[in-house]
Amino acid sequence: MAAPTPAAGAAMLEEHLTRLAAAMLPLREAEPVLARWGAELARCLLSGGRLLVAGNGGSAAEAQHLTAELVGKLRHDRQPLSAIALHAETSALTAIANDYGYDEAFARQVRAHGRPGDLLLLMSTSGTSTNLLAAARAAHEGGLRCWAFTGPAPNPLTDCCHEHLAIDSPDGQVVQELHLVASHVLCEYAERALPTALAEPVRTGVEVPLERPQPQVAPGGGV
Repeated sequence: MAAPTPAAGAAMLEEHLTRLAAAMLPLREAEPVLARWGAELARCLLSGGRLLVAGNGGSAAEAQHLTAELVGKLRHDRQPLSAIALHAETSALTAIANDYGYDEAFARQVRAHGRPGDLLLLMSTSGTSTNLLAAARAAHEGGLRCWAFTGPAPNPLTDCCHEHLAIDSPDGQVVQELHLVASHVLCEYAERALPTALAEPVRTGVEVPLERPQPQVAPGGGV
């Protein structure tokens, strides 16, 4: 296969940036949500709670990127914050998948590590991954608060979580790129909230009540 010409390469870049820009504008409307989530995350972590994050494929990389910023730092030195990317526990992940099936790969870890009041953030471009839907149900059963980063909504994962941030783009690459933007902004809001996180209660907005019946999960799943 012949290599693309410089002109073709430039056209591909322009097309990608156009799709990215189109999805970026609506993301600005999520600023109040990310600010509130950041304050809630800071309060949870300073109170001894933890953040669990999970995703598949490229979303797994995004999940691990976020936890690295929290355990390490984003901009300024501060105390380490407890955040675990569930897919990165490779021995546990493969053992669970081997013994219980891949649909349980994250749910069983949520049951093991999650405590009431902890936070679970699930990342998915499709919003249909069965292992993430199972993890969301495990979070509800265990008293965790559950957020989702997804592609276009509604989708099964947004229906399973208390709140969600949906990127309105049919392009999975664009969705994942803006999930990374949202992760950085969420982390920055959390860091800014740390000095006052325990001084006043954090208001939360619940789009999906905890007692809402969970949908049945169809076989198969996306990323």
